[in-house]
Amino acid sequence: MLSAIVLGIAGFFVGGRPGNVLLTGAVLMGSVAGLEVALREHIGGYRSHTLLLSAVGAVATMAVLFFLRVDRATMVPIAVGVLALGFLGWRALFKKRSGGFGIKVR
Repeated sequence: MLSAIVLGIAGFFVGGRPGNVLLTGAVLMGSVAGLEVALREHIGGYRSHTLLLSAVGAVATMAVLFFLRVDRATMVPIAVGVLALGFLGWRALFKKRSGGFGIKVR
């Protein structure tokens, strides 16, 4: 997270095309850091991040299908299926890790 903050500040002050590259790197690194925390909390049974983790799989599937040049009419139903299957899987894992709770509110 610290490296994302440093990249973001550097990108702001550098400006231009190199600054945009630094800002993009900062956004990507910050996103990966947030995803790591969500994954750790979910697997540990601390907080449920079922929808977020399922959506990551669906977006990754859509990205792969986009680069394979699959049309949207096919891409979206496949991504929705991946989202649904991911939701069921992540939810079952959280219930197992949290002692049977479907959601935990603290």
